[in-house]
Amino acid sequence: MRIFSYIIILVLVVMGISFATLNSQSVSINYYVGHRVMPLSLLVVTIFSTGCLMGALVGLWFVVKAKLKSHRLKQRLKLAEKEIENLRAIPLQDKH
Repeated sequence: MRIFSYIIILVLVVMGISFATLNSQSVSINYYVGHRVMPLSLLVVTIFSTGCLMGALVGLWFVVKAKLKSHRLKQRLKLAEKEIENLRAIPLQDKH
């Protein structure tokens, strides 16, 4: 299994190097406060990485929200189960 992962990493590195050499043209990036010139491959990798990071952060936000809701529901369940146990422990009173 370790050899298989090394082969995949090697293929990804070779593809990355070939992508960088095929897209080595410089592009100009204009943004509100400045201007920068960088290789196209670096720009594509930077934007892709930024998108992946932002997607991971949004996904993490939803996971944290779900975990908090699950924790609150578990607390409510414990309280309800404790109340049911207390009600079962009370002896029945017959008023006849």
